[in-house]
Amino acid sequence: MKFAWIMAEGNVWDKKKQFITTGLESGMDHIVDFSDVENIRKLGNVKLISDIESADVVLVGRNSEGDGTLIIPDDLSKSKDLAAVKRLKRRDKKVAAYVEILSKKHEELAATLGKEADYLILMGRDWKVIPLENLIAGLQDEKVKIIAAVADYDEAKLALETMEHGTDGILLCPHEISQIKKVAELMEKIQSEDYQLKPATITKVEPVGIGDRVCVDTCSMMQLGEGMLVGSYSQGLFLVHSESMESEYVASRPFRVNAGPVHAYVMTPGNRTKYLSELETGDEVLTVDQNGKSKVAIVGRVKIEKRPLMLVEAEYDEVVLRTLLQNAETIRLVTEDGKPTSVAELKVGDKIMIYLDPNARHFGMAIEETIIEK
Repeated sequence: MKFAWIMAEGNVWDKKKQFITTGLESGMDHIVDFSDVENIRKLGNVKLISDIESADVVLVGRNSEGDGTLIIPDDLSKSKDLAAVKRLKRRDKKVAAYVEILSKKHEELAATLGKEADYLILMGRDWKVIPLENLIAGLQDEKVKIIAAVADYDEAKLALETMEHGTDGILLCPHEISQIKKVAELMEKIQSEDYQLKPATITKVEPVGIGDRVCVDTCSMMQLGEGMLVGSYSQGLFLVHSESMESEYVASRPFRVNAGPVHAYVMTPGNRTKYLSELETGDEVLTVDQNGKSKVAIVGRVKIEKRPLMLVEAEYDEVVLRTLLQNAETIRLVTEDGKPTSVAELKVGDKIMIYLDPNARHFGMAIEETIIEK
């Protein structure tokens, strides 16, 4: 998943603090800094990227000769930065290699460091897309995460979309505080995964008895038409609506999805699933709207209680899916016109939205394998 770090070097502390706290409020909790390390640690639970070995990620390559000049040997295997990266990796440190791209030789050094470091931070002055394309292509089989240093929204968008895949992340070095919020909005949009939902026809609705059902309370407010993808079969999940609607029986709880019994799957970021019984406070799940647009939500609490259950069966293109839901008026699925409908009112022939996954799953990960679920 794409990510954003922030660096506010070159500013007095008061201004740097303002940039960093705005970044933290926008979800950027990885801070690159060299001069105010202790002050930054007091701002919150952050990950620090710096040139000191106590940093969460040790940065190699910035001002390597003491005056900002990077001397590159003809034989790149003799690079001091390469030696430093290897030394730190032998000590099980997370390492970020930093290279300012000024020439073809700098690009070649970056490619060499990218084969050893965990992260490769690329800073450019006059370069735009071509060196970035070369490095993304050259390091695509390596484990390194490529990060482009950018100043604003436009540069961030360019870096993250280069060669379709783009960089793995960006290092935002903003000149204006407004750019932090703009880039945060861009990251949220890019991180969103789309799920192509299909209208399946209800073929059976019947009560089945008592079971342990799971309510997932998130740290996010869901809107009308938004819920979670949940189901008994990994090959297909139902869009179960949030409790964002008022009812004559209970007040709305737009942060909650009454998702189903403990055995059911729920979709999580990266097209992975978890059993509902596995979820706990701090985990990430996906909320999905009627158009298949998703957002990441943090689990705040999970409630497991014994409740009467209802079997819901639906079919799309000869694929039959089933799930179990609490038998209650407040539990809803989403119809093909995007409206929530109560399971108490479901009948054979109704159409509700599902997601079909062409892959089987192994420990929650999508794999190419034949599997039968019934």
